[in-house]
Amino acid sequence: MRRGAIAAIFTPVTPVTPVTPVKVVTAVAVAAAVLAGCASEPARAPDEVQLPAVGRFSSAQPGDVLPSGWRVWQLSGLKRPTEYRLVDHQGRTVVFARARSSASGLLYPLSIDPQEYPYLHWRWNVPALINRADNTRRATEDSPARIVIAFDGDRSKLPLEERIFADQFRLFTQQEFPYALLMYIWENRAPVGTVIENLHTSRIRMIVADSGDANLGTWREETRNVVEDFRRAFGEEPGRIRSVGIMTDSDNTGEDAEAFYGDIGFLRRRPQD
Repeated sequence: MRRGAIAAIFTPVTPVTPVTPVKVVTAVAVAAAVLAGCASEPARAPDEVQLPAVGRFSSAQPGDVLPSGWRVWQLSGLKRPTEYRLVDHQGRTVVFARARSSASGLLYPLSIDPQEYPYLHWRWNVPALINRADNTRRATEDSPARIVIAFDGDRSKLPLEERIFADQFRLFTQQEFPYALLMYIWENRAPVGTVIENLHTSRIRMIVADSGDANLGTWREETRNVVEDFRRAFGEEPGRIRSVGIMTDSDNTGEDAEAFYGDIGFLRRRPQD
């Protein structure tokens, strides 16, 4: 994902209803929060924040209409957008992503305290790797599946070059660049748990959540402690989570990529295996 793609992650476009191969939604990441109330303890926050706010992917109907509340984000006009749509896969409604030399995503804004909901839980299914993808190299930084989390923080303590980058981003997009972006990716070679620093800015770190071809074509249930991962990736405590998203990109390698995304949620406690 090149610097231009990074700058375009937070550039909004007018919402659209139908998603077609010709006019597809783009950018980085989806998600939103629905609070499942607790009747016995009304003053207590729920044990799970389920995404998106209108309900789980699995509760939606398949078709070319995106779930209500999802925001469309667009990359540069020179970038081909990735296709996202709701489909029935093995009897459950999920989001299907198809990238053809493209880079885009879906985004949903949130306001979550990760100290209160430290566990991120999701399902994804990657049919095939991107052959030449290598997220440690700028020219081949692609992934068939990404979960992207944006965090708030004190920008004044960032190094000068990062503050200049954020200023340039704001001038270019009219949007504030997040204090930090944490991405969970499916990598070709790097072992699970590896932290990869983005080569354009130190404010983006990638953590390998799945790797290689051993689990291709199967539904993978992933659970990560975002507080611990943020500390390990950035060396500090995380601020509030401001958005969560998904992204499938293959613009740097020029190859094709596909992925299925299942339900996403934040949890107070790690789910039982």
